[in-house]
Amino acid sequence: MKYDFETIYDRVGKDAIAVDGIGEPFNIMDKPREGFDPISMWVADMNFATVPTVVQEIAKRLEHPLFGYFPTRKEYFDSIISWQKRRNGVEGLEAKNIGHENGVLGGVVSALNILCSKGDNVLVHSPTYIGFTKTLKNNGYNIVHSPLYLDENDVWRMDYEDMEKKIVDNNITVAIMCNPHNPTGRVWEREELERAIDIFERHHVYIISDEIWSDIILYDNKHIPTQSVNEYAHENTIAFYALSKTFNLAALVEAYHIVYSDYLNKRLQKESSLPHYNEENLLSMYALIGAYKDEGEEWLGELLQVLAENTDIAYDYFAKKLEGTKVGKPEGTYMFFVDFEDYCKKNNITIKELLKAGWSVGVMWQDGTAFGGEYTIRMNLASPTARIKEAIERLDKYVFNK
Repeated sequence: MKYDFETIYDRVGKDAIAVDGIGEPFNIMDKPREGFDPISMWVADMNFATVPTVVQEIAKRLEHPLFGYFPTRKEYFDSIISWQKRRNGVEGLEAKNIGHENGVLGGVVSALNILCSKGDNVLVHSPTYIGFTKTLKNNGYNIVHSPLYLDENDVWRMDYEDMEKKIVDNNITVAIMCNPHNPTGRVWEREELERAIDIFERHHVYIISDEIWSDIILYDNKHIPTQSVNEYAHENTIAFYALSKTFNLAALVEAYHIVYSDYLNKRLQKESSLPHYNEENLLSMYALIGAYKDEGEEWLGELLQVLAENTDIAYDYFAKKLEGTKVGKPEGTYMFFVDFEDYCKKNNITIKELLKAGWSVGVMWQDGTAFGGEYTIRMNLASPTARIKEAIERLDKYVFNK
């Protein structure tokens, strides 16, 4: 490979909650026992260096020592338009349809504020990204869950009948789509999105589409932007994208929305401007320009090969070698969601005890119960393959077969 996805970086003291949250001083997670170094598999960032062009663009700008107020550069919009066309086949996107967001969740709140009222019900699939749960509750919106289910081939599916019933029974006017879906890793097919949007159109439901994972598509799957499905979706969807997952740039807080409806676009811009929180960071702008170069796409291609290999390793173990688990093979993202209900009941162990058993040997996996299910764990597979193999080996030797 041209790019380095094998180096194991020491991130201690380098502003990474993924490692500094383990043990003192923050104590978010228990420190492993003696003899085991931590393998971070919880926070949804990557243990890979970003594409070199990001650092190069930022470094070039840092050569000029003034950092005052600034307009958004034309290259910023051109980069997004080109990237969306190359990656997702998007045609007709213009600068006027694009707006900066200080994070996808902040954008979701702004969108909710213009599409419905505090106290309204909002349709969200479950398992549910914990960020949605906290954000909606903190801002006065009620979540109505429509559960996904594993079919006979262990593929996560939408329950369209349940979705429509929940919309009607709860007077729902806004639905949040996670496309691709976190935490299950499902990459929705066009036909699935069409069926969902038919329901939304029939009941005049606006769509908020979180497409932050849209570049992390594994194997031969293809991302279908929600707005591309039909005219209703095009005009009634507010979609959000970001650099954070694709290029490991969460700390730079660079996200953006795409809105085609002039009415919704003006409303969203106004809403996000009211608290003055939504000002773009100068260096984040240059990071996006660097990331969306041709080299960024080349780097991403190699990253996806590594993530696919890591996903194969995890899936082959939990789905084929460990009895008592339920898991769908992720088609996108780098998260891995496992249900241990049968395993825990058979072995008379709680999910908390299972989590701590992994933590004690340095496998810092994440409690998945906040996402959905009483016995679930979420695992981040975005580390060098050697570390993923080591994590599975430790679990096999010290947790499941001790």
